[in-house]
Amino acid sequence: MADDNRTPVTVIGLGAMGRALAGALLDNGHPTTVWNRSIDKAKRLAVRGATVANTVEEAIAASPVVVVCVLDYAVVREILGPLSGSLAGRTLVNLTNGTPKQARETAEWATGYGADYLDGGIMAVPVMIGRPEALILYSGSPGAFGLHERTLGALGTATYLNADAGHASLYDLALLAAMYGMFGGFYQAAAMVGSEKVPAAEFAPMVVSWLNAMTVALPTVAEAMDTGAGADDDSNLQMQAVSFANILSASREQGISTELLEPMQALLNRAIAAQRGGADTPSLIGMLRTDPVSAG
Repeated sequence: MADDNRTPVTVIGLGAMGRALAGALLDNGHPTTVWNRSIDKAKRLAVRGATVANTVEEAIAASPVVVVCVLDYAVVREILGPLSGSLAGRTLVNLTNGTPKQARETAEWATGYGADYLDGGIMAVPVMIGRPEALILYSGSPGAFGLHERTLGALGTATYLNADAGHASLYDLALLAAMYGMFGGFYQAAAMVGSEKVPAAEFAPMVVSWLNAMTVALPTVAEAMDTGAGADDDSNLQMQAVSFANILSASREQGISTELLEPMQALLNRAIAAQRGGADTPSLIGMLRTDPVSAG
């Protein structure tokens, strides 16, 4: 039987994200039980109609769906471990940030105690929770996702990947890696022009326009990564290495640290040393892979 808009849900962990998750559930009519080590964080949710559990055991018993969002997986096990037997027959939705390995280990642990397990990656900040632009990735039990998809939809756009519990975490961290790379590049760029008293706010629209133009090429780059397409004479690594070295030199001349960019320069140098200078930039992915088979 599929769930409806009144499925009770428990939220364990009331940091900024946990409070946002609980608030979105309340806004969508779900009877919501909350628990946190510091009870003060539950006060505003109680005013909005949440039931504040006195113990973790009471919180788990209150709902068929238990959402946990805490600092890390060690805290998940610290909180739930002593009460693992209480998870039988419930769906545990772990929205704690962690690694694929941790997610798979936690899935094995939870299912071993009779729980359905979903791991999730939240691609949003707390203020976005409950809105369609909040993308939340899920992997793990397909039956649990199918049963509770409507309830999970109260938190944002619920996207199911597959039954491998580690994939939501993998996608989450990979997307964050792309984000941090973009912001790191912007920080470097802003510092460079800032050395000549150019305000970052004045420079930012030009960066946005440039990056938007470049992201159009990502599907083509991705296809080249997958297929091992041939070299691009307009974008070979030898040429890119020279240009990149100039970025570092200019940064140093302007009194700007190059610590954000040096790993990319090292990667380019390593590729050229391996006689890949005529290859194009998508081939760099082979330099990042550590196993001989996938490195190609």
